[in-house]
Amino acid sequence: MEVFLPIAEVSVNILAIFSLSGIVGILSGLFGVGGGFLMTPFLIFLGVPPTYAVANEANNILATSVSGSTTHYLKNTLDYKMGLMIVVGGVFGTLLGILTFTYFKGIGKIDIVISLAYMYILAIIGTAMLVEGLGEIDKARKKILTKKKLHVHYWIHGLPLRMRFQKSKLYESAFTPIIIGLIVGFIAAIMGIGGAFILVPAMIYIIGMPTRLIPGTSLFVTIFVSAIVTVLHAFNYGSIDLILVFMLVTGSIIGVQCGQKIGESIDSTELKTLLAVLLLAVGIAIAYDAFFADHAVNEIIKIDVKNLNPLSQFIRKLSDEVPILYGLFSIVFAVSLGVAAAFIRKFLSALRKKYFKKAA
Repeated sequence: MEVFLPIAEVSVNILAIFSLSGIVGILSGLFGVGGGFLMTPFLIFLGVPPTYAVANEANNILATSVSGSTTHYLKNTLDYKMGLMIVVGGVFGTLLGILTFTYFKGIGKIDIVISLAYMYILAIIGTAMLVEGLGEIDKARKKILTKKKLHVHYWIHGLPLRMRFQKSKLYESAFTPIIIGLIVGFIAAIMGIGGAFILVPAMIYIIGMPTRLIPGTSLFVTIFVSAIVTVLHAFNYGSIDLILVFMLVTGSIIGVQCGQKIGESIDSTELKTLLAVLLLAVGIAIAYDAFFADHAVNEIIKIDVKNLNPLSQFIRKLSDEVPILYGLFSIVFAVSLGVAAAFIRKFLSALRKKYFKKAA
């Protein structure tokens, strides 16, 4: 079943979008990541131009992050102070990333830049996480106990302006989370992701946060980063397509709630290794698509916009005439669905506990 996207000007399969966004949502709930490192490449593989895939997935990540972080807020597993420090750096990183995106788009190289960024970053992070994850699993099977330092110190921890993060029980330089946020924001603006697949490892290995606080804090940061990316892309390029966003958000917010439930019963070491394998697999797929796949058969067939239905015509007009308002509406739409999904899950969970209690 095909649906035409009035902004991206391509047709996509509804079932494919719903299915893939649902799967990515489950992974987002499991790992505390926005899922963009998977969904953006999937959209490109389905024929959505990279510029539009980046912008619309950023909007989708906003919804899943709001949904997930609201659930963590209700469970009190979120470090606001640490999150806000990362957001400070993320704001500046996002602005820098948009400027870089604009430059490469202007010289016609943005598609290859996006592909190369995914390929290299996923390969590096995925390999590092896989090696460590397999090592931990091997030690656990052999019952080898090794004494680890509570926190490994790098040069970044020696920076000034040390402050105490009571929730995470840490005392380190405020520049540590700010610099990490700067990097995450820059990458998010170029790659159309929340940056959490970089943020989560950084929280584990550099900041040294408790594992239980990482998913919620990561999603909290992703809300702000993805919101800024969405508005800037809508204003600068008019690339937000509400029809695509609706399909992505609907599948993702259902998936993220399911993923969080599944994650409650899975070992964290196994999760880390699974995430590493996924990162490597997606990196390999992008490399193949960028350098070996035959794109001649995947040419985009544009449809005459005069034949659009009233809703599609309204979306195009709104995007062209009031891009900032259009971008803000996209954010409100995503946030509303995300919060609603979290509270619906809480209501159903309370109802289920009440029912089983009475049955017992």
